[in-house]
Amino acid sequence: MSDEGRRLVVMRHAKAEPVAASDHDRRLTARGARDAAEAGEWARSAGVLPGHVFVSTAARAHETWSAFSAAADLDVVPQLDAALYSAGPDAAIEVLRTAPASETVVMIVGHNPTMAQLVHLLDDGGAEPAAFAEVAAGFPTGALAVLEVRGEWADLSMAEARIVDFHVGRG
Repeated sequence: MSDEGRRLVVMRHAKAEPVAASDHDRRLTARGARDAAEAGEWARSAGVLPGHVFVSTAARAHETWSAFSAAADLDVVPQLDAALYSAGPDAAIEVLRTAPASETVVMIVGHNPTMAQLVHLLDDGGAEPAAFAEVAAGFPTGALAVLEVRGEWADLSMAEARIVDFHVGRG
């Protein structure tokens, strides 16, 4: 990762149990927890550790962040956002625009199809070919995309970022 520009890490929650008292209450499976932890280890080795994180209030998203951050050895308190539970990509961009201007790496942990759509809408078409091919093949649970963002968080809009890396945690 270069020292220039900002990085956005977009992560879909890891694998969750199929049923719970409500969809919002679905928790991670053991595999999901391992996958999220493995993704955190990968992020540390790739040098894409967020200083600010937005996380859906759904149990599976919050548990994904917890496993990710523990494995990455991060002590960042996430900003839980109920809107991310049902947000579309436009609403997710609105949330991201509130990131502190001083942060160079920001992360969002949410749900599909929004996370996959967000990555596609933000990409300016100049994605790294290997990363784009992986994103285009799908955005499975535990996946994260890293985008290089031009400009300020407050000005984030469609086609103003570039996919530079993609990872699927499979612990």
